[in-house]
Amino acid sequence: MKHRIVVLGAGYAGGIAAGRLAKRLHRDDVEIILVNADSEFVERIRMHQLASGQELPQRPLAEIYAGTGVQVRVARVVSVDADGKTVDLIDENGSETLGYDTLVYALGSAVSDFGVPGVAEYAHNVGGKQAALRLRARLSELAAGATVLVVGGGLTAIEAATEIAEARTDLHVAMAARGGVGDWLGDKAQQHLHAAFERFGITVHERADVTRVDANGVETAAGERITAQVTVWTAGFEVHPIAAASTLAVSGTGRIVVDGTLRSISHPDVYALGDAAFVEGVGGKPLRMACATATPMAWQGADALAARLTGHKVATAPIGYNAQCISLGRHDGIYQLVTRDDQPKSTALTGRTGARIKEFICAGTAWSLAHPTMMLPSRRRHLVATGKQAPSPAVN
Repeated sequence: MKHRIVVLGAGYAGGIAAGRLAKRLHRDDVEIILVNADSEFVERIRMHQLASGQELPQRPLAEIYAGTGVQVRVARVVSVDADGKTVDLIDENGSETLGYDTLVYALGSAVSDFGVPGVAEYAHNVGGKQAALRLRARLSELAAGATVLVVGGGLTAIEAATEIAEARTDLHVAMAARGGVGDWLGDKAQQHLHAAFERFGITVHERADVTRVDANGVETAAGERITAQVTVWTAGFEVHPIAAASTLAVSGTGRIVVDGTLRSISHPDVYALGDAAFVEGVGGKPLRMACATATPMAWQGADALAARLTGHKVATAPIGYNAQCISLGRHDGIYQLVTRDDQPKSTALTGRTGARIKEFICAGTAWSLAHPTMMLPSRRRHLVATGKQAPSPAVN
């Protein structure tokens, strides 16, 4: 009887983990099934580029995993029975219940409206491919002088606003953030960021808590009215409710609570990765939702699972960060060095250098997905084999 590993989600966490498991467990008594609702890998960290009119390469999952031993199953996950060790799926042919011996849960997150009226009806977002394409189509309809308002002050908001402003210089781009924009960065990076906003002509409304969205703009808690022909909602993400509806132990936000090896604290045959997992990093601080977190989680979780199945020592060490990188259009960027617990250092690389580093990281991440079973550098192979933990490079 083969040991069946079912991986739910082929984003950064699930996609990398499936390939890594295929490399570690290339044996006849293990089968790996990767379930994803889309037949292609979607570069979520480039959705602002797609929305602004740029073309992205197609990456069919069937081609990515051809010859690796990973079976790709295009279907939507309906529910998880963690006690019965099954998942319910639905596709164009109907429903199916799929059993597993080990489950790797990496369903990620979706854009959250946080209960703000009008977001679902009137706001666009860049949380996925179809949403980005809808925004792209809407932007193409706008006449010169129209206003595009980006709601949010985080990385997604900054990248979406600057990308749109660079691509459509005839539009007026504005931002509305509940707090400050980029205020988690070091002084040098903050200065560069606001200089970029000024150069692009982006109007920034800080401490503007949006309480309603309609067809003509937004209203804030302070009673301010911000008029816009298009509103782009980038105020945050929430995990899919499937885990919280199961018997898995979850956090207050519905993320699966895992130990240092990314294994569920309530169900040891379940691993959770990426946005779906709640785990403490360096300094005991919960890791944030980001591609930067998903990648080292995929490494750590896949290696731990493979080690347990093959009788090797399980390596564990808290995941930490090295940097955050932000694109400001195609020719500008910020590479902010941070401590392992994600606090900004005084050093930041900006301008074209920052843009090149950001592009290198994005391209490298896509390459790792497109080559899922390529061998790692020899030093990391040695560390994994000896049960030691290599540093987890995490950026963005």
